[in-house]
Amino acid sequence: MAHTNSGNSATITRRGLLSAVSGISVLSLTHLPGRAFAAGMDTEAFLALSENLLNKESLYEDVGAKILKSFVAMGKEDEISALADGQSDEDLANDIVAAWYTGISPDPDDLQVVTYTDALIWQAMSYSKPMAFCGGGVGYWSEPPAA
Repeated sequence: MAHTNSGNSATITRRGLLSAVSGISVLSLTHLPGRAFAAGMDTEAFLALSENLLNKESLYEDVGAKILKSFVAMGKEDEISALADGQSDEDLANDIVAAWYTGISPDPDDLQVVTYTDALIWQAMSYSKPMAFCGGGVGYWSEPPAA
């Protein structure tokens, strides 16, 4: 005798469970735009401010979003907006530059690495490279660097 399902059942099938779990996994891989972190300050505006302070172009958006998020967590959103609007705040400007160069979160209560290999210090120290990065072929280190 075949089993028929009469009425609504609250059980979930294996196929339904796998579909739900894989759907959640896919959603976790999507990056929701981290735009509006600060009052009047989004990631693009923060990148523009950072590029101005650093006198550099083409900063990484994902790194900028993480740095901005750290400043917002510290309650600095209004100060960053004011700095972007032209108000002078040398300490905050230095903190922004330091975060980009070190790749470390500016939040003293949450000192986490925002980026390691993309920290600007590696561009400034052209004679060095991040640990675990290959500098060239076998024995590349035995020849003096090009002048």
